[in-house]
Amino acid sequence: MVKIYRIGVGYVGGPTMAVITLTLQEYGKVCASMAFGIGVAYKEGVGKASLFLLGLDDVVKQCRGKNLFFSTDVERHAAEADIIFVSVNNQTKTRGLGAGKAADFTYWESATRMIAEVSMSDKIVVEKSTVPVKTTKAIEKILTHNSKGIKYQIISNPKFLAEGNAIKDLLNTDRVLIGGRETPEGKKAIEALTNMYGQWVPKDRILVTNLWSGELSKLAANAFFAQKISYVNAMLALCEATGSNVSQLAHNVRTDSRNGPKLLDASIAFSRFLLPKGHT
Repeated sequence: MVKIYRIGVGYVGGPTMAVITLTLQEYGKVCASMAFGIGVAYKEGVGKASLFLLGLDDVVKQCRGKNLFFSTDVERHAAEADIIFVSVNNQTKTRGLGAGKAADFTYWESATRMIAEVSMSDKIVVEKSTVPVKTTKAIEKILTHNSKGIKYQIISNPKFLAEGNAIKDLLNTDRVLIGGRETPEGKKAIEALTNMYGQWVPKDRILVTNLWSGELSKLAANAFFAQKISYVNAMLALCEATGSNVSQLAHNVRTDSRNGPKLLDASIAFSRFLLPKGHT
């Protein structure tokens, strides 16, 4: 049996570990820790979530005490785990160099140092939080310098969830992204995560990338969504000035299949005759 441990049980960790246990009844045992992060999903000994996510209570009730357990004994469970998911809070620094801009890795560093300190066997550490690119490099340094001979494989497995609707999004996900090292050991770790998710996610929806592409893809997706929102808001002003209906305009643009996966390949310039002409 694979032992899966999750550090951080908030809006990301809570629903993710619940769905993993629901879909992997025969695959492994999941233990969720509440020692790191803010906004924990469950309190030890209490049967109801302290945050509301549609469907979360029902899923936890089906699995709790079977293959899902909650604990504050962080060190013991981290030491025993084969796979450790880390989904702790990643805030912006409020003081010091980079205040208001740079990421605050206090929780991440604490979790990583704890893992390195208590580990007695090789582990896969899964980065679930939204983090800047190359965060994994810092995590690897901490683990390597404090490893005591233990080997770690770091996986980038960013979340693509809508808060409040996470259970549904996880059970019917558009894709699962798994980024890892392109080494024999890294590929084995990727395979382990692929096998786990493959218990309920169709194979064609599991995307495998290198480590840095995994981290950057999440940030790029967020930026792309923000650009789309900013764009339609800008078009709203134009619609109001011309008497156009922004809802109709958005629908008309949305129905073009090229606004899906098409026209998203990098190149030196626009191609074809009419495309650049339409932007002048």
